[in-house]
Amino acid sequence: MDNTRYEYWPLIHRPRLELPNGARLAFWIGYNIEHFEVDKPSTSIFDGTAMLQPDPLNFGWRDYGARVGVWRMMDLLSRHNIRASVTLNSDVCARYPQIIEEGNKLDWIWLAHGKNNSIFQTGMSPEDERAYLTDVITTIKDSTGKQPRGWLGPALTETFNTPDILAELGVDYVLDWCNDDQPYPMKVKQGRMISVPYSIEVNDIPMFVTKGYTGEQFYQAVVDQFDQLYAEGAQTGRVMGLALHPFVINQPFRHKYLARALEYITGHDDVWLTTSDEIAEWYYREYYDSVTQ
Repeated sequence: MDNTRYEYWPLIHRPRLELPNGARLAFWIGYNIEHFEVDKPSTSIFDGTAMLQPDPLNFGWRDYGARVGVWRMMDLLSRHNIRASVTLNSDVCARYPQIIEEGNKLDWIWLAHGKNNSIFQTGMSPEDERAYLTDVITTIKDSTGKQPRGWLGPALTETFNTPDILAELGVDYVLDWCNDDQPYPMKVKQGRMISVPYSIEVNDIPMFVTKGYTGEQFYQAVVDQFDQLYAEGAQTGRVMGLALHPFVINQPFRHKYLARALEYITGHDDVWLTTSDEIAEWYYREYYDSVTQ
């Protein structure tokens, strides 16, 4: 079957995007703060023990993010005046409330990212998925004090009904499709929805865990991505999302390469250091109505 969520829209046929304050590039960090159930396999650094219950090797590796990595990241982003756009498992709200408390102090943005990263809604009936998503969004809103506007599925998963249900629940952008350098409209049964650019390649899990990048290679890839989009942004605005996980990038031996990359990016003029919420708000305000007529 064909994908009916969005139209094919060649970049060369789109209106010029004018970013705020004449910026060439909108740069934002998608920071995945997640909870994992102890008796289920998930993202692993060593597959040899991934099916064990419990699996201290892989669970402990993931658990480093909430215990240590996130606090290292808070210090780094604060130095650069960058606010994280947190893709948040709702289970984090009860399990690690101190993260929510400190993130609110930093004015971080909270997006819905499922209940935890051990459960996917794939295969759920529409009724079950609606109840599941309602619980996720309500939990995040009650804990953070803010209605989440954005969605990233655990492991970027959706059902064929997910965007429609999210729109009913007040979510108006998704990150899952990773197919563009600009926001664009998506089709939902009621309300409105857009895609905001995220990345599955400029993403620390595929880079380090799947491909075995070194810190130097990560730094170079991020800089190369930035340089290309920054150059193209002279013609029409571009968006660069950098997808990160505290148990990966904030390991001590990797963290300094992220710090170097942020030094490079923030050293350029005409870069809008922003959040996914602000990108969505700008696009809806300036372009959505005209491109959906």
